[in-house]
Amino acid sequence: MSTDAVVTVRDGAVGVAGIGSPLDPDLGGLVDPVAFAAAATGGEVNLLAIVAIIIGAGVVAQVLADRFQVPSVAFLIAFGILLGPEGVGLIPPLLNAFGGNALSAIVGVSVAIIVFEGAFHVRIDSLRQAPAATLRLVTVGAVIALVGTAAVVRFALGTTWAVAFLIGALLVATGPTVITPILQVVAVRDRVATALETEGIVNDVTAAILAVVVFEVIVEEQSAPVEVLQLFTIRLGTGVIVGGGVAMVLYFVLWRLDLSPGNAPQNARLLVLAGAVVAFGIADYLFSEAGVAAVATAGLLLGNLGVPYEEDITDFKGDITLLVLSFVFISLAALLNFQDLLTLGIGGVVVVVAVALVIRPFLVFVSMFGGRFTTSEKLFVSFVGPRGIIPASVATLFAVDLNSRIEAGTLVPATNPLINEGAPEMIVGTVFLVILATVVFEAGLARQIAEYLNVIPMRVLIVGGGKVGRTVATRLEERGENVVIIDRDDEMVQTARNEGFTVHIGDGTDTDQLRAAGADNAKIVVAATGDDDANLLVAQLISSKFDVERVIARANNPDNVDAFEELGVETVSPTLATATAIDNLIERPTLSDWMSELGRTGDVQEIDVTNDEIVGLTIAELDERLPGGVLIALVGRSGETEVPKGEFTIQRRDRLTFIGNGESVAAAIEECHPGGVTQ
Repeated sequence: MSTDAVVTVRDGAVGVAGIGSPLDPDLGGLVDPVAFAAAATGGEVNLLAIVAIIIGAGVVAQVLADRFQVPSVAFLIAFGILLGPEGVGLIPPLLNAFGGNALSAIVGVSVAIIVFEGAFHVRIDSLRQAPAATLRLVTVGAVIALVGTAAVVRFALGTTWAVAFLIGALLVATGPTVITPILQVVAVRDRVATALETEGIVNDVTAAILAVVVFEVIVEEQSAPVEVLQLFTIRLGTGVIVGGGVAMVLYFVLWRLDLSPGNAPQNARLLVLAGAVVAFGIADYLFSEAGVAAVATAGLLLGNLGVPYEEDITDFKGDITLLVLSFVFISLAALLNFQDLLTLGIGGVVVVVAVALVIRPFLVFVSMFGGRFTTSEKLFVSFVGPRGIIPASVATLFAVDLNSRIEAGTLVPATNPLINEGAPEMIVGTVFLVILATVVFEAGLARQIAEYLNVIPMRVLIVGGGKVGRTVATRLEERGENVVIIDRDDEMVQTARNEGFTVHIGDGTDTDQLRAAGADNAKIVVAATGDDDANLLVAQLISSKFDVERVIARANNPDNVDAFEELGVETVSPTLATATAIDNLIERPTLSDWMSELGRTGDVQEIDVTNDEIVGLTIAELDERLPGGVLIALVGRSGETEVPKGEFTIQRRDRLTFIGNGESVAAAIEECHPGGVTQ
């Protein structure tokens, strides 16, 4: 962001050299902030009106995001540009009127709340679901992003290595501000969401600190590796210590002190909010950008220690975060100067393409090598890595600081080998160009990308992590479904986790535990414990409290089948199923042998016809389009099912049952229901 002014702050007022603005003689020649804002924008400025416009636009952006199932950051940035000087000009560059210090404070407090909110929702327990991939994403992946981006910036834009590494450090961060809105509208598998959320939180912290370290290297002309490592370690360590201390104090206060029964939830919410801001303020006062590490640490600890009124705190902080996120994103987008983007030329396009389509996929596939992640999931993580508020805010502050130093003569690019002419504009332009491109094409199209890659699974909850529950989970996951097992037995939980399943520790007969495991978003719930009373209670709770399409229960005692079915619950009796299997072995040995192979080499699947190219074909014509090794066994229509003849004509939403080997069945599903998920 270019500027011709040198900004100084004294006693709450702003001094500006280089702009012909009215001076306040009572302030010793310094500019009154509001008067300066009016002069900078060509007329009288109503601060309250501007804030109201920003908040109103933010709320509209959130509503539109929910309506169109698009991450809100896309609308927020669009509104910021539209309302800012590059658009209709309703929002003047007001933040500049208060100088770099005030801008830093506004953005800093906002970032503190946003990062704390994101860290508060990260469960250490869930990190165990994909430990190797997550660890590699925030270590190996971050290093690849840093070095790769720096190299591209260095040669595409012709800047110095120091500035290139500064931009590279800023663009390492994805961040919860952009990842969380995406995951709210794209229900990917838990292991994918966990990896993305953790990467965002950790990289926000490390990237911000690393960027500040590189910035200080530039302005202080310090390039010794030992000094750089020392600067980084001190800031990270300070943030962790301060954040941990604040979290412990809050934990003690919330549990030990009387918060007054009548207003306890409200007081708890305010204490946690204040704690986040205090942690940021203390750490940032000690060392710049240590505050980000402090709030991330405090949020992570409080979210996992378990505090009273946690649901109230979560709802309150969620609402506050939405407002803060809206305000900051729109405000920063309004600061954007298109000229900074245009001056980058073809080099800027090269950087964007390299960051989004080369470096990001490479680091993701390296980090997620092996493990349970499918190729489609890796591609989704590769193409959904938008940059957010940390690079935008920090880059803006760096540009203001660098321009101030250059105007004051304390930093001279001609004599400083670490910085080149036009570096402030290049930093802001490159960072904002990458943010705009990734937000528009990655965040804005995240749902479409997920649907194309078929990574939005059917969510299934299985209550009971015994052999039956784990076997069902295995078969469902092999078909690509998102399965969560719920169990309260430590041994069962450990066994299921060792086999790679997502497990929620808790009592499946408790409504809150079911909700915490994701029952609100589940399509199917299976009660598979060895206790019929527990299974019956689970079925009752799910049917009455949650909007679930199907409830399937295990009736260990065949005498209880009628009681389950009277509740409208689909019921499976192991006793009856075993008797049927033995009868099949006696009377239908060939079918029994084939059924025993099902799930290993063969498969049976049902899908709804959604491909318009299939509609109107006969079974014989469709059979010619399908690969060998698959048969169309049944067709369901209007509640009736029949074995189709060759001349049977297919209609849209007919339900086809395919039988054959696994690969052929999968190909048939893709032909008739492209991109769909089996049910």
